[in-house]
Amino acid sequence: MIHSEIIDIIKNNMLNIVLFQPEIPQNTGNIARTCVATGSKLHLIKPYSFTLSEKAVKRAGLDYWSYLDLSEYNSYDEFLAACNPERLFALTTKATKIYTDESFRDEDYFLFGNEDSGLPEGIHKSLEGRRLRIPMMPYNYARCLNVANSVGIVLYEALRQIGFGGLG
Repeated sequence: MIHSEIIDIIKNNMLNIVLFQPEIPQNTGNIARTCVATGSKLHLIKPYSFTLSEKAVKRAGLDYWSYLDLSEYNSYDEFLAACNPERLFALTTKATKIYTDESFRDEDYFLFGNEDSGLPEGIHKSLEGRRLRIPMMPYNYARCLNVANSVGIVLYEALRQIGFGGLG
């Protein structure tokens, strides 16, 4: 049974992590675990290249799955219709604005593309003013960070900005 103070933290921290068609089960498991640890909600947009019952996903998420606030969607359009996010940010290496230059708020949504091809061009265009990047070496040295690491970096900056919302 979840203690009431934990339920209050979860209710008060409504940052949202959105994974677009994730491909690596261990990344999704790690991100699920991070969402539980921060009281954030995880949104998964299908199709995935695995099932959530796979051993690799379960192992990476440990025994946190029963505490995860999780929603699944069959498409990006279904996600938009169901959530109608007021502030949706796309994290991408193609952005010019650095994530720390944004002022985050409770209930923000952070969209991460899949590990192989990122986000489709149509999503990039629709979120033109809401694209953010994490600084790193030029492309010829490193194409991108691991998505689970990227989620952690951005999520904790957003939590820092909103005062960590009761996290101990």
